[in-house]
Amino acid sequence: MKITKLETFRLQPRWLLLRVETDDDFVGWGEPVVEGRVAATQACVHELESYLIGQDPRRIEHIWQTLYRGGFYRGGPVLTSALSGIDQALWDIKGKALGVPVYDLLGGAVRDKMAVYSWIDSDTPEIAARSVKEKMAQGFTTVKMFGTCATGWIDDRKAINDLLERVQAVRDAAGPDVGIAIDFHGRAHHSMARTLLKELEPLKPLFVEEPVLVENLDAFADLHRRSNIPLATGERSFTRWGFKELLERGCADIIQPDLSHAGGISEVRRIAAMAETYDVALAPHCPLGPVALAACLQVDFSSINACLQEQSIGMAYNKGQEIDSYLRNPAVFNYQDGYVPLLTAPGLGVDVDESIVRSTQVPDLAWKNPVFHLEDGSITEW
Repeated sequence: MKITKLETFRLQPRWLLLRVETDDDFVGWGEPVVEGRVAATQACVHELESYLIGQDPRRIEHIWQTLYRGGFYRGGPVLTSALSGIDQALWDIKGKALGVPVYDLLGGAVRDKMAVYSWIDSDTPEIAARSVKEKMAQGFTTVKMFGTCATGWIDDRKAINDLLERVQAVRDAAGPDVGIAIDFHGRAHHSMARTLLKELEPLKPLFVEEPVLVENLDAFADLHRRSNIPLATGERSFTRWGFKELLERGCADIIQPDLSHAGGISEVRRIAAMAETYDVALAPHCPLGPVALAACLQVDFSSINACLQEQSIGMAYNKGQEIDSYLRNPAVFNYQDGYVPLLTAPGLGVDVDESIVRSTQVPDLAWKNPVFHLEDGSITEW
């Protein structure tokens, strides 16, 4: 079996799908994308194409190591995201060729279903309360909300009160048993994050994500020592080397590698095993499309420390399209009581509708994230 062709497709709302074809007519799908940098990632995939044509796609580890080590420069978001999507597609091909789900190739399932959570709209306390009730009615038992907006190095009490009022509204509407995760998105700085975490403790969040940027490991470690709230991070870390110091220094209780950024199925499986040795949980980051989510679930189903899975159905980004819009078997993502059952079809377990992908692709699609500025005109974290 040899790789004969690679194709990429830009799709609404901000996704990039990769199609890898073999001479035996097997097709594998991957999702290599850096949100807001789709053109660079797409170009990188095709830059790596010369390494792939003519290769046996079943030699996944050899190809991963070649793509990672074959160039003098390595790592970073663009190259590792390109590698991630290619890796997903190779596992998809191998599973299909053998007639088994990818998690069977990773040692088999350790669970029968995987807990998923949903984002809620939380611009105001009223919107947040209404949104969490809607998600509860859909069966979700865990939700996530943004915690901070544009945040200064040192902010005033108004910003603190805004967060507390919105979280309190969610807690009042949801009751004591619903898990509430709060994403700071790396927008807060050390002193501000320290204050916010202390103020949030009585509301018992399930976890706080990216209270500060992950590159500020000294600040992260300090916050972890001080706070009783579990801390999560990892969506902007790449390969196991990006997680090594984070784990060694005890900065987080939950790691969130992204299967489309951190190195694909091959690498995130290794990262999950590393985290297990530090008694750290796994909750893969996935605000992306159907292939990325399916790849996440293959790792979740085969990793004992996987605790929660992000998914993007109903996210504000998904205007006009959802993750099931490009599938022939959308029922695989029919969640039941906050869980997704095992994906039992061969490969990644999703059947991409190639005709829809080809007919709805947007070759010049170029989604960009917002850019936040403070009142004085200086830029701050989005």
